[in-house]
Amino acid sequence: MKYISTRGDAPVLDFEEVLLTGLAVDGGLYVPETLPTFTPDEIADMAALDYPQLAHRIIAPFVGDCVPEEDLRAILQDTYAEFRHDAVAPMVQIAPNQWVLELFHGPTLAFKDFALQLLGRLLDYVLERKHQKVVIMGATSGDTGSAAIEGCKRCSNIDIFILHPHGRVSDVQRRQMTTVVGDNIHNLAVQGNFDDCQAMVKASFANRAFLPADRSLVAVNSINWARIMAQIVYYFYAAVALGAPARPVAFSVPTGNFGDIFAGYLARQMGLPVERLIIATNSNDVLHRIMTSATYCRQSLEHTLSPSMDITVSSNFERLLFDLYDRDGAAVADLMRQFDQGDISFSDAAMERARALFGSRRVTDEETCGQIASTWQQCEYLLDPHSAIGVRAALESRLSPEVPVITLATAHPAKFPQAIKSAGLDQEVALPLHLRDLFEREERLEVLPNDLAAVQAFMAANINA
Repeated sequence: MKYISTRGDAPVLDFEEVLLTGLAVDGGLYVPETLPTFTPDEIADMAALDYPQLAHRIIAPFVGDCVPEEDLRAILQDTYAEFRHDAVAPMVQIAPNQWVLELFHGPTLAFKDFALQLLGRLLDYVLERKHQKVVIMGATSGDTGSAAIEGCKRCSNIDIFILHPHGRVSDVQRRQMTTVVGDNIHNLAVQGNFDDCQAMVKASFANRAFLPADRSLVAVNSINWARIMAQIVYYFYAAVALGAPARPVAFSVPTGNFGDIFAGYLARQMGLPVERLIIATNSNDVLHRIMTSATYCRQSLEHTLSPSMDITVSSNFERLLFDLYDRDGAAVADLMRQFDQGDISFSDAAMERARALFGSRRVTDEETCGQIASTWQQCEYLLDPHSAIGVRAALESRLSPEVPVITLATAHPAKFPQAIKSAGLDQEVALPLHLRDLFEREERLEVLPNDLAAVQAFMAANINA
């Protein structure tokens, strides 16, 4: 398996190189040169597999010879043994043909654990073999940071720096990052928003001069291909559980950065019978505006009850653009250069392709609270605000009643008690046992100005500290 850049002017890499690279040198994102595909009979056979076995079936073609087959099996077994539910990704029915796929049973109670627990172990495996040390730099709007730290904390070959917008993540999300003990773990609270943090990460990958000569920079955000790869698995897992390939399914995905729903797009390209992918956004509706107006533009960021989706620049949409523009890297590079200068519009042909599969909905905080309350009243199932946006979008999309719609429940409601209160519910949502003492643990973080030079100076001073 080889990987190419969406902007067409970077070296072709194998899986190991992509794992350790993140952003391509031309500023693009890496995608597979070709996708593995599965026949209907092969997909039907997946029903007999547990989650780690299915993960091996889906992921092995992407990894190729870079990780021997038995080693990959062991890594996957170890990864998903960390989850608190034996099914790993169980489903719950909340209405006729409406299902919730619970992706919050990992160590940090968010869907990011599926990819980042695996990413940490793959990095550990490769770095030990290569006798190499790296620096991880990531930006988080809430869940990526804690999942990355939890996934990579055991690795002695990594210094990890996670940037989050100061005061703009929930208390639980912040503490899950800042209470993890380790000399190689650094939490940076940047006095800006998530887009500022993400821009610093991209700028640091473009110019790495601040790093020691013997260190390379590795991404844990969804610009890293391994993140997307791991997320493809649960689309197959859920669809097969509801009768695929004999029965088509639809998915509603709470998303801001487009990584999670892009994994669903890839699952369809690989043979899964996905009839519709619903982009569920909050008031920061950059993706909904693209789908409805064919225009990609920056707007002021609103702080909402669903902070993990408070994003105005959707990095992974570039991966879909690459396909929408016939994998023409030069065309994508030109679009991204235009976007650096201002708003851009997409061609009618590109949007026709996108709208054939993708729908979209924008859900306000008020509607989010209403959905949390109504789902609780109807079936006593408690949604976190992000998952509530997904459910609301699924219910409004009016698909064929014969097609089951699966909403990705991306986080545990205990991470967002304020949203539960705002929904008018007098529900105390307890953290799972392994996090019950979270608010008693000591926090460690550095508050830094919204300034790239200050962030890079801090990193340079604390690598190998």
